[in-house]
Amino acid sequence: MLAAAIALMACSPNVRAEDGYALWMRYVPLEPALAADYRTQLGEVVAPDQTPSQRVAREELARGLSGLLGRAPRFQPAAAGEHGVVLGTPQSSALIAPFRGAVESLGDEGYLLKVTRIGGRNVLLVAARDDIGVLYGVFHLLRLLQTGASLNGLDVRESPTLRLRVLDHWDNLDGHVERGYAGRSLWDWQTLPEWRDPRYTDYARANASLGINGTVLNNVNASAQSLAPDYLAKAATLADMFRPYGIRVYLSARFSAPIELGGLKTADPLDANVQRWWRDKADEIYARIPDFGGFLVKANSEGQPGPQDYGRTHADGANLLADALAPHGGVVMWRAFVYAHDVPADRATQAYTEFAGLDGAFRPNVVLQVKNGPIDFQPREPFHPLFGAMPRTPLMMEVQITKEYLGFATHLVYLGPLYEEVLRATTQRPHGATVAQSLTGMAGVANIGTDRTWSGSHFDQANWYAFGRIAWNPSQSARDIAADWAAMTFSPEPAVVQPIVGMMMASREAAVNYMTPLGLHHLMARGHHYGPGPWVDGGPRADWTSVYYHRADRNGIGFDRTAQGSNAVAQYAPVVAATYGDLSLVPEPLLLWFHHVPWDHRMASGRPLWDELIGRYSHGVREVQAMQATWATLAPAAPVAPVAPVPPTAVARGAAPLPHAVDAQRHEQIAAFLRIQLREAQWWRDASVAYFQSISGRPLPPGEAAPPHPLSYYAALQFPSAPGDGR
Repeated sequence: MLAAAIALMACSPNVRAEDGYALWMRYVPLEPALAADYRTQLGEVVAPDQTPSQRVAREELARGLSGLLGRAPRFQPAAAGEHGVVLGTPQSSALIAPFRGAVESLGDEGYLLKVTRIGGRNVLLVAARDDIGVLYGVFHLLRLLQTGASLNGLDVRESPTLRLRVLDHWDNLDGHVERGYAGRSLWDWQTLPEWRDPRYTDYARANASLGINGTVLNNVNASAQSLAPDYLAKAATLADMFRPYGIRVYLSARFSAPIELGGLKTADPLDANVQRWWRDKADEIYARIPDFGGFLVKANSEGQPGPQDYGRTHADGANLLADALAPHGGVVMWRAFVYAHDVPADRATQAYTEFAGLDGAFRPNVVLQVKNGPIDFQPREPFHPLFGAMPRTPLMMEVQITKEYLGFATHLVYLGPLYEEVLRATTQRPHGATVAQSLTGMAGVANIGTDRTWSGSHFDQANWYAFGRIAWNPSQSARDIAADWAAMTFSPEPAVVQPIVGMMMASREAAVNYMTPLGLHHLMARGHHYGPGPWVDGGPRADWTSVYYHRADRNGIGFDRTAQGSNAVAQYAPVVAATYGDLSLVPEPLLLWFHHVPWDHRMASGRPLWDELIGRYSHGVREVQAMQATWATLAPAAPVAPVAPVPPTAVARGAAPLPHAVDAQRHEQIAAFLRIQLREAQWWRDASVAYFQSISGRPLPPGEAAPPHPLSYYAALQFPSAPGDGR
């Protein structure tokens, strides 16, 4: 109870300023008339409290109703008043037992929200087959209240589409977070297992509010020490804290751990001693963590050890671990992000080449974890060709929530449209099938750390939120999710929600335009990936450079992946390959991904490619200016003046400042981050234009400003302390 009380205080807006810590669970008082209406409808609460999950569901409902309605709910042992809320399962509540058939059909994690009459009383049921479903239902109910939804005739039946909904933390044991932009690791390994930081409970609450049911605690570039007994004891404490919220703990496993921890001379997956070591290690883990989820493995990629070191296949390696976990019900999430020892003709073809032929060779408890695109979390990529190509192998899609290639934490880039774009893409395997239909789960590379906002910025919280909502149901609208998040995070007033959603929905395309327009990719600086670097060349691998991907020359630009080039299009279904491989059919947003195109190629706008490319870069900058102008209208006092001229279109769609629309503390920080974003968007535009002009030799289109510095200036910039770099 003490931990719950601390968590309640930590998230109460009356205790702390609006600093972002409460995330989308602020539970601030609603408009008085609406609050009074909800109080009438909700009345008393009947809820069991015999299990940990039952107790946290009660606590969350009490926390939410107390904050939103200005009065703590009355908990009763049985329905007595005219109106009320009933929580439970058919096993824990006699009032819900008559609805057994309805909740059984919703599965282990599903839930029912239904307004009905029981014994002459109006009752709102939050019912499920299992306790965790009740908790998910409580969070859904609170979301409805936070967004001002009507409860009249409520009848919601929800169950997750995807079985595995997992956050991947690229956190090292020393506290550094690879590609993290929100401070140090949330896990304080030094004070675990003794100190159970209440923030771990708030982390679990946030994930449960979205239906996220797993977390990988450590970096995929794993240390074998993560599997040592002292670290297993620390992981067990986190598992104990997360269990009531339906969250299973996973660990990234280093493939060579039998050598580094076990003293063996080999990690060959077909070696009997290696097999025994992994079985014993699995037994040891499950003795500490009975509901341990399993292992995430990065093997034979970027220098990580793996089965190919011994002449074995990825299936051999994954099955080794799967056999060790199978008696306990654990799974292996085996990443398909791999690198060949020799640089291939086309980096984009590598994963398909190595894995497609292994379809059906993996154990049933192996899930192949495939990035959303064939390169590496670029601002825009086509969907990965493995989706739909391995019908006998469970697949989960890996996306980034952290923004390694999209401006870190300071750029406002809402990733919901990116997730939506990939999930709705048609694989045509079978005919008409989408990427979402090929999935068993989704994994999101988290950007969660010790920063007070959790995510390094207020708007980056929206990407954590969107990931959870879309992983639960990939058919949900990114726009609708953004509207819910904005209403819960800032205000449910339409005058606040609508402009914020407009900013969010335009932000990803803006970033694509000022970074990598028209299908360009991998143009960032080397190593830390901070800022533009289209000139990057040389180094240990050609496919770690920018020139390898854009292939710009005097005649044109783009990577030829048609049958006349690398033939990467052949890895897609024939109808998709025909579209991507035809210059007249390929979507313009992917043009330069699949084609090397002459500079004077006529675009849909009627402009030549050169003019279109420069125009897209400049348009991206203008879109950031427009976001600034919109945000200024939401200031609690006078608008925040942009640091650069605002285009007339942005001013026209602005409005007079709304008093107290967004609190001053958060508004000021977001305004500052937008200034950073504008400065860096201009930098991306100017550096890229300077470089590509040096290659093409063409004059800038009329009306386009020349970069203020020569190319040598941009290429000489160094940022050795940029955040998030791996090590």
